[in-house]
Amino acid sequence: MSPREVFERLSSGISAGRWDGLADLYAEDAVVDQPFALPPAPPHLEGREIIRSHFAAAGKGPLRLKARNVVVHETADPEVIVAEFDYDVEDTGTGRNATLANLQVLRIRDGLIVSTRDYHDHVGLALLMGRTPVAS
Repeated sequence: MSPREVFERLSSGISAGRWDGLADLYAEDAVVDQPFALPPAPPHLEGREIIRSHFAAAGKGPLRLKARNVVVHETADPEVIVAEFDYDVEDTGTGRNATLANLQVLRIRDGLIVSTRDYHDHVGLALLMGRTPVAS
């Protein structure tokens, strides 16, 4: 599976709320960095099972995400792609909606995600959920 196909499976799984199988797209020792994450969200996840727990928690949360305006950029490194997209986000607890920008840099080897740097709009998510964004 190409890096683009792996990203498309990840994106479509999130958009469809199929959180359970997403960790299987990651290598056992995969690393996910989220430099813009706000506490208590972890900015660094390491290992498929930690990533699985992260997705399980997201699946139990009030947010529904749907990716759109997806643009995938291939790079000089055949393992690395950059994905730009918007999430249409709904907070099912409050009924509030927003469209938030995202960027991911993914390294995919042998059909599995080995690392990502996820630049999601965590401040926008906090505001949507009625929380005051506080950085550590």
